[in-house]
Amino acid sequence: MGGRLSVLFCLYFLCGAAFANDCLDYKLRPSIYVAAPDWSKQVVQPLQNMDLLHGDVIATLVDNYEITGDVTSIEDGFCVALKSVDATVGYSDFLVQIDMRHAPNTCSYNAILSHEDEHIRAYLSVIDDLMGDIHRAVYSAADSIMPIFVQQESEIESALDKLNDNLQAHPDLILIKQNIKSQEEIRNKRVDMHDDGAALRRCFVSGI
Repeated sequence: MGGRLSVLFCLYFLCGAAFANDCLDYKLRPSIYVAAPDWSKQVVQPLQNMDLLHGDVIATLVDNYEITGDVTSIEDGFCVALKSVDATVGYSDFLVQIDMRHAPNTCSYNAILSHEDEHIRAYLSVIDDLMGDIHRAVYSAADSIMPIFVQQESEIESALDKLNDNLQAHPDLILIKQNIKSQEEIRNKRVDMHDDGAALRRCFVSGI
């Protein structure tokens, strides 16, 4: 009895592998669209005191991938292939924080806001400069995804989810995100290095 179960078990997986191989013929060259999201900025003054001389920017990085699948009916099931990827990668919003001791539209408030706007421009430049690399990473990841065989039509949606999971787990997408974070750090440090604080000091000297 145990031997018979082992044979059936092996046959099941051999057939599964065979069906998966059949689906290789239905692999497509995926079309790729990558764009940065529209972004917004909000300026707030927390109730708790901050560093009087420095503001802060909290940037929200999004990377969303919407995929379109191609489903082909074959003997005993369906082949589900990745057809296209619509990717949104970039910063969706920036939260600027300024110490509440700086009254809005005063010299010191505007000086700090101007500095934080430089940080926002630094964040945006990361995506602008890396967009070509991002597109290539998304294409490389998408082109590596093999079609999935399913036996039941009800399993197609799960197969599409699996294709998307495989896409987002691809090393090229992980590496490009790491590169984005690395460039964030480099460029924000550069902003701080180039600002000697003279604009803010003038505000304190003038008393405005």
